[in-house]
Amino acid sequence: MPTIVKSFVFNPVSENTYVLSDAVTKEAIVIDPGCYTTNERKMLSKYIADNTLIVKRLLNTHCHLDHVFGNDFVSETYGVALECHRAELPVLARASQAGEMYGMPFPQPKDPSVFIEDGDEISVGSIKLTAILAPGHSPGSLGFYSAADGFIVGGDVLFFRSIGRTDLPLGNHAQLINSIKTRFLTLPDETKVFNGHGQVTTIGFEKYNNPFLF
Repeated sequence: MPTIVKSFVFNPVSENTYVLSDAVTKEAIVIDPGCYTTNERKMLSKYIADNTLIVKRLLNTHCHLDHVFGNDFVSETYGVALECHRAELPVLARASQAGEMYGMPFPQPKDPSVFIEDGDEISVGSIKLTAILAPGHSPGSLGFYSAADGFIVGGDVLFFRSIGRTDLPLGNHAQLINSIKTRFLTLPDETKVFNGHGQVTTIGFEKYNNPFLF
């Protein structure tokens, strides 16, 4: 059976949080928990409880504050360790400071316990994801690609008719464009892109319609 993909729009900057689950085993992966308020945390945990899911992994595509607000909540509630790319450590280290700067204060999240490298395979139940390193928006941005289900959870690399911003610390525009063209646009055109903000798109649509890529 195909992987079930549930998305939530959380926090003041409308970040997309994803829960991937296996319909048979009920095992699940939480990606980029951006739940900022108590109500948002309740929404996430209610979905997990209502569907009797067993959270097995906690992944960050990258560690900007809006993607990590709920890291500690998920980690502590479900007994899972944070996993991300090692190059995201300096980004995560300033998450709480960034929260103060943008008027969204929150406690500094704990460091990851597991580091994901480019090409790593992540398996939970029947869900099989390949980690694709795509730096530029942040130094260790990862996409999590499911070849079997034809989607990638891409963080803030590629959006509908847009791309991730590169004016934040450690961003690099030329590097981001290269990552999109060599790591994302080489996937099959029909691949769905579940991104960090906004609507779902496809690789093929962005390849031929995204004004930032010409």
